[in-house]
Amino acid sequence: MSSSPPTIGVLALQGDVREHLVALAEADALARPVRRPEELAEVDGLVLPGGESTTISKLATLFGVMEPLRDRIRNGLPVYGTCAGMIMLADKILDGRDDQDTFGGIDMIVRRNAFGRQNESFETAVEVEGVEGGPVQGVFIRAPWVESTGSGVATLARLDDGTVVAVRQGNLLATSFHPELTGDHRVHRYFVDMVRAAG
Repeated sequence: MSSSPPTIGVLALQGDVREHLVALAEADALARPVRRPEELAEVDGLVLPGGESTTISKLATLFGVMEPLRDRIRNGLPVYGTCAGMIMLADKILDGRDDQDTFGGIDMIVRRNAFGRQNESFETAVEVEGVEGGPVQGVFIRAPWVESTGSGVATLARLDDGTVVAVRQGNLLATSFHPELTGDHRVHRYFVDMVRAAG
């Protein structure tokens, strides 16, 4: 495991990019925005931020990063998706648009906008397996949830009603919620450690 800080990109097509860059820097990574294939080629890991998954899908194709990112995911690039980023890592989507595409990689079915509209957003404490120091504050904004997973996917967090809101498969991590909005950088630190271990 390398002792130098890993370089971790944030896909900067849409969504809360700046907050993720701050959280990654606080978690001892070299953080940089990524929009183009040549920038993607220079990172050790990548964060897919929240936003609008159909828009991210279209912009990823427009900017030429859809296929290069799929290739890098298949070849082991560590990627962390929050909210819409979770949708983008799902192999299958429920309630998606017919023309919606994902990067894929996690053997799961995700339901878009599962918790309702913007005005039904909420916060709650979430125990995340592998993240020490007690629960993290989960901020859920038009968030997806995980309907089902394949046998290779580990469930890292559930709500009290059993709803799955965080998963990991190999080098891929996804949460329904937005840890970058809370000032608590432990989930990002967990991902930075994943990137270090993969290096």
